[in-house]
Order: sequence, then C-alpha cells, then structure tokens
Amino acid sequence: MCLLLMVVATSCSSVAFTGRNRMLLYSDSEITSLSNDSYNEMMATAKISENKAQAVVIQEVGERISTALEKYLASKGEQSVLDGINWSFKLVQDDQVNAFCMPGGQVVFYEGIMPLLDTPDLVAVVMGHEIAHAIARHGNERMSQQALASIAGSVTGQMVEQKTSENGRVLFEAAFAVGSEYGYLLPYSRKHESEADEIGLYIMAIAGYDIEQAPLLWQRMSENNSQYVPEFMSTHPSDATRIKNLQKHMDKARKIAAEIQ
Repeated sequence: MCLLLMVVATSCSSVAFTGRNRMLLYSDSEITSLSNDSYNEMMATAKISENKAQAVVIQEVGERISTALEKYLASKGEQSVLDGINWSFKLVQDDQVNAFCMPGGQVVFYEGIMPLLDTPDLVAVVMGHEIAHAIARHGNERMSQQALASIAGSVTGQMVEQKTSENGRVLFEAAFAVGSEYGYLLPYSRKHESEADEIGLYIMAIAGYDIEQAPLLWQRMSENNSQYVPEFMSTHPSDATRIKNLQKHMDKARKIAAEIQ
C-alpha cells in the first residue's frame, strides 16, 4: 500500500489548457519508443493514399496547427508539453470514417472520413481533436491506469520496476489495440474525448481556423449518422452533448484567438 501511495504521489501532473490533474507512470521517452515501434509496424502494411490533393490538405493543416501550437506554448513557457512528440501527417487508403494520433505525434487520416471534411477548417476540427489527445497524454494516462490496477493487485509492485520491458509493451498493445488493421486506437473514455474536444477547439483558435466549424461538423455527423459512423466516435458523448460542451468553451477559444492576433 505504501508503494502504491508513493507511486501515485510522485506521478501526478496537470493537463495542458484544462489544468485537470492526472497520473502518468510512464516517461515521455518510454511512450515515444513504444509508440514509434507500433506506428512503424502498422504503417508497414498500410497503403498510403494516392489522392494527392487530400494528402496535401492533411499535411498543410497539420503543419499549420503544429507550428502555431509550438509558438504558442513557447510564448507561455510551456514547451515541455511537446516533449517526446514529433509530428507527422499521413492519409491512408481505407474506407473507414476514422482518424487517430499516436502518442508520439503520428497523425493518420483515413480516406473514408474525407468526404465529411471538405474544407481545411473541417479538417482542422478533427486534426485539433486528435492532436489534443497527444498533448494531453491521454495514452500515457490510460496505460498508467492499467499499470496502477496491476500494481494494486501486486504485493511486490514489480510492474513499477519492469514497466519499460515486456510489461510496458503488453500494456501499450492492450491500450492501443496493436494488431488491429493499421493499429488504430481503442476508444478513449468519454472524459478524454470531451477534453480532446475542448483542447482541440483551443488548438484551432491558436492556428487561426474557424472554431465555429467544430459544432457544425458534429452536427453534420449527427445528420448523416446512418451513413457515417466513425470508429473514433464509438464511445464519444452524444452529438447533442458534445455540441453543447463545445459551445461552453467558445468564449475561451475566442479569447485565445484574439490573443494570437
């Protein structure tokens, strides 16, 4: 029990932008190493999209957002938020309505989602949401929760001592569904999804995109629900709930946008 309390006490930190307290048992370097291995493995079998126009949009939006985010965080003295993250942006051939961002910063969009994202602002909504998962360390937090459960059930607490070896690999694969086609992430908790919506809105504002498009995209998702059922939305809050939540954060996002100008 003492070991468990010590682990919790020394592993607490707060999420960028929201300030929510969370527990991270893994270092950025550990997560990055596991993330890179998994990403390389999945991309070895993925097919890069031949739609050059859409791929260019993904790349341009990703670069604009990541560059603006770096400058903003640097201006706040919070560069450490991006430790261990190296951004890349890919579009793959797959009809699923999906997108994801690995903890190491590798963003992948599927061709199946692109009909819904017919403007750069709409691409930025999804891009901001996925990047938010990475900078909020949601993957690390999820792995830490799994590890803590193992530690709690262990008398010796060996998971703490061995978390960088095979145990770390097992937890990463369990948390990120490695082995699935292209290895896209298992659904985050509703708490994480709502937080990614909020942070994603701020990221859009920082990069100068139209934040009003965020609730409009989820409205479009709702209206086309019978045709478009994104994998990454399977455990999200309902469309109505998420639109309401986004509206609550609009004023703060506008203030951030005004601050940038």
